Amino acid sequence: MAFDLSGRTALITGASSGLGAHFAEIFVAAGAQVVIGARRVDRVEALAAKLGDKALPIAIDVTDEASIAAAFDAAEAHFGTVDTVIANAGVANGGRTVDVEPAKLRQTIDTNFTGVLLTAREGARRMIAAGSRDSGRGRVVLVGSITAHVTGHGDSAYAASKAAVAHLGRNLAREWVRQGINVNVIQPGYIQTEIAGDWFESEGGAKQIAGWHRRRFMPIDVLDPQLLYFASDASAMVTGSVIDIDDGQSL
Repeated sequence: MAFDLSGRTALITGASSGLGAHFAEIFVAAGAQVVIGARRVDRVEALAAKLGDKALPIAIDVTDEASIAAAFDAAEAHFGTVDTVIANAGVANGGRTVDVEPAKLRQTIDTNFTGVLLTAREGARRMIAAGSRDSGRGRVVLVGSITAHVTGHGDSAYAASKAAVAHLGRNLAREWVRQGINVNVIQPGYIQTEIAGDWFESEGGAKQIAGWHRRRFMPIDVLDPQLLYFASDASAMVTGSVIDIDDGQSL
């Protein structure tokens, strides 16, 4: 099923590479205007040049509330109100918990949890002010991970941050249920993107792949139908969902 996002304006964080960059491409293809944000501005500028006049590149640091507000200001000045927020920015600082530096732990939580919350709430503030309670068109999608409920080695802080995102999504859905804003969470399994680094080329990474029932990565486009659905008018009565898309990796 194809989902038409014409007339929507989406702000996507973490859009400089991997899933975020891919999401920008599929949203434009579906008819949306996209505001693509990341700290690596050169990358989002290059992506915007590829996508054309439906894409606006912006600098955004999701750990900085002022940066988030400035990004929404720029989006509104260029396209109008953002009615769709894809909170995708994230970092992974792997390592044994007894060895990971406190600064890396804080960075993981500040980006993966606090940054998601700050991005979602700034978007919600603007949607509510623009009349989402009457239009019912507000959409927020949080990008989590199956690590929210799967134990492993060397990613405890990351996994905990994604578990927090899953519960945050349901709480925000409840809080904004009468404000015309639907909040849903997608929890992907393992996709070979930049955030994974070279882990899966190591011996430990090879063992992890061998432990999956289907012994394969998922392609980067595996999330497309669910994400587009959550962002579209077709999902008008869907809020508070937390969906695993993992090819059975967590079974």
